[in-house]
Amino acid sequence: MQHRIVVLGAGYAGAFSAGYLARQLHSDDFEITVVNAESDFVERLRLHQLAAGQDIRHRPLAKVFAGTGIRLRLARVTSVDAEHRTVTVADSAGIDRLEYDTLLYALGSTAAAHGVPGVDEHAFHVTARPAALRLRARLDELGEVGKVLVIGGNLTAIEAATEFAESRPGLQVSLATRGELGGWLGPKARRHLMCAFDRFGITVYEDTAIERVEETSAVAADGTVFASDATVWAAGFAVHPIAAASGLAVEPNGQVTVDRQMRSVSHPNVYAAGDSVFAIGEYGRPLPMSCASAGPTSKQATAAIIGDLTGRKISPIAMTYVGNHISLGRNDGILQPVDGDARAKPGALCGRTAARVKSAIINTAAWAVSHPTLGRASHKYRLVTDREHSPNVVAA
Repeated sequence: MQHRIVVLGAGYAGAFSAGYLARQLHSDDFEITVVNAESDFVERLRLHQLAAGQDIRHRPLAKVFAGTGIRLRLARVTSVDAEHRTVTVADSAGIDRLEYDTLLYALGSTAAAHGVPGVDEHAFHVTARPAALRLRARLDELGEVGKVLVIGGNLTAIEAATEFAESRPGLQVSLATRGELGGWLGPKARRHLMCAFDRFGITVYEDTAIERVEETSAVAADGTVFASDATVWAAGFAVHPIAAASGLAVEPNGQVTVDRQMRSVSHPNVYAAGDSVFAIGEYGRPLPMSCASAGPTSKQATAAIIGDLTGRKISPIAMTYVGNHISLGRNDGILQPVDGDARAKPGALCGRTAARVKSAIINTAAWAVSHPTLGRASHKYRLVTDREHSPNVVAA
């Protein structure tokens, strides 16, 4: 009987991991199934562009995984039972249950409402393709007249605000953030950021905490009312509650608690990668939820899965975070490097060159994910039949 590996999610972490496992593991010994709600590989890093009215390339997962032997299941994950090793999924045909021997949990994240009333009912976000398309439709309704309020001061908020202002110059775009906009950036990068916001005519409200979102406005903690025809919530990310309800050990924020190999500390046959995992970086702090974290966590998770199942030595992958890549529209950007303590360095690459570098990074990541059959290994690793004697296996 084949060893059943189920990968939940086909974002950057899940799609890359599934393709890599398919290249390395012998198809006679392993069955790999990917479960994803969307039929396409979605470039999440471009969803603010999609919302702004730009078209991004379709990458059908059926085409991505063609020739790999991977089984694609287009369905929404509704629950995981870690004790009985099952995953419940839902699609148009109804409810189904999948059994697994090894699970890779890579369901990613969504917008974090932080308990603010009205966010779920009235706000838009750009953390998923359907949500980005919903916002795009709203901006199309507004045409060249209307007010767009972006709430948040992180990378997503900055990129969304500048993209909207550049793509739809008739709109009045503003941004409200609890702290200082770009306060974590080095002095050069922050100066460039503020100049870009001035150039686009984006109004910034710093030290402004939004405590309620209404249909046509957002209300700050001090009672200030900000009129808005489209309120875009970009105040951080939250993981899906499925892991916390599954029986897996999780952190207070719901991320899966793992060891250095990305194995669940409570269920060693479960691994996690991407935004779903609580991973400590080389500088001793948790990796942020970002595409940049998807790379090292997915590489470590797949290395551990292969090592545990085939008896091979597991190579440690450096959990590094080199900096922030920020787009400011299509022709401007910031590359802010960080030091070993994840603090911004004084210098930064800014302007058109930074925008081109970021675009190249995103294109390379999407190309690598969508071409899993290239660079196929000349050998396939076989399942260790007596896994109790495999040096990497951790007792449950």
